[in-house]
Amino acid sequence: MSVKEAESGTDSKPLAPGDERVRKVSTLNRMLSRPELGSVSGAILVFAFFALVAWDSGMFNADGVVNWTVVSAQLGIIAVGACLLMIAGEFDLSIGSMIGFAGMMIAIPAVYWGWPVWAAILFAFVGAMAVGFINGYIVVRTGLPSFIVSLAFLFILRGLTIALSIALTNKTIISGVGNLAEGDWLAAMFGGEIGTGLFNWLGSAGWIETYSDGTPVVTGIPMVVVWWFLLTAVCSFVLLRTRFGNWIFASGGDANAAKNVGVPTDRVKILLFMFTAFCATVFAACQVLEFGSAAADRGLLKEFEAIIAAVIGGALLTGGYGSVIGAFFGALIFGVVQMGIFFTGVDSDWFRVFLGVMLLIAVLFNNFIRKKVTSAR
Repeated sequence: MSVKEAESGTDSKPLAPGDERVRKVSTLNRMLSRPELGSVSGAILVFAFFALVAWDSGMFNADGVVNWTVVSAQLGIIAVGACLLMIAGEFDLSIGSMIGFAGMMIAIPAVYWGWPVWAAILFAFVGAMAVGFINGYIVVRTGLPSFIVSLAFLFILRGLTIALSIALTNKTIISGVGNLAEGDWLAAMFGGEIGTGLFNWLGSAGWIETYSDGTPVVTGIPMVVVWWFLLTAVCSFVLLRTRFGNWIFASGGDANAAKNVGVPTDRVKILLFMFTAFCATVFAACQVLEFGSAAADRGLLKEFEAIIAAVIGGALLTGGYGSVIGAFFGALIFGVVQMGIFFTGVDSDWFRVFLGVMLLIAVLFNNFIRKKVTSAR
């Protein structure tokens, strides 16, 4: 070893080409490591397919775009909550039942008890998030699988919704909320539209179709779509740019190791259970104010669709990995396919077949990518 080499603390032996200190991750591996890769690719393929087979059906006209965007947004809202919880290593199978439960908590006080709609909406959010807290508290305190606990709440909430609505109103469908919500400041945040002036201008300029009286066929962007984009943006930022987001990944990756380094895993999981309840209530409020009514059976099977959208978006069933953006595109795929089947005239029963196939493909694809990326390191 030379004096110069000794002073610099190095030797003359060059680093081996395979030395991990100089190994660089290829662009391909970086792309493959992104959890949303599958859902983005799937969305591109789905759009390309329906652009070829359904272009002349009206699917990509202004009203057609709004239709499949609204369907995507409804699922996307609850998929965001399901995705974050799955990244933390837990499941919430009570999301669908929570939708019907929260809807009744809005409709009954507003229609039968004379509450203002804004108070009924706040009541629903408080009640739903309290149930989410109980759900999460039981999971973290007992150590029981969240699959079992939330499955129990699926039946509890569905049964309570039907039983209480019959006991209090002798009905399972309550209408009249729409009339009461007119002029309500909070109701407009869930059942209104934005951009009406822009769409009126687009209609008058001939950019979008109008009715015979000049009214555009699309009068604005529904608030359910606004909530979808807002929740996706905020939750993606929290997950990727904040300490709480790191806690979510750590809680799902290895909860014991995370606890040992000071991560409050129990608090994280309870908060995420409450957030899934919040997302379900947003969904319920948008539906109740869109249709002007609530029904005890709404949200049926939505919990499984939300989980499928999250899995298509790259979330692993074992936790510790996933993407809110991926869940966004997973929900978008659902909406486009569901409405695309309608526009092409195919039997709608095939949509359930598509869901099962997409779930299987997503799980296999995510497993393949995870093994490939791991072996490349």
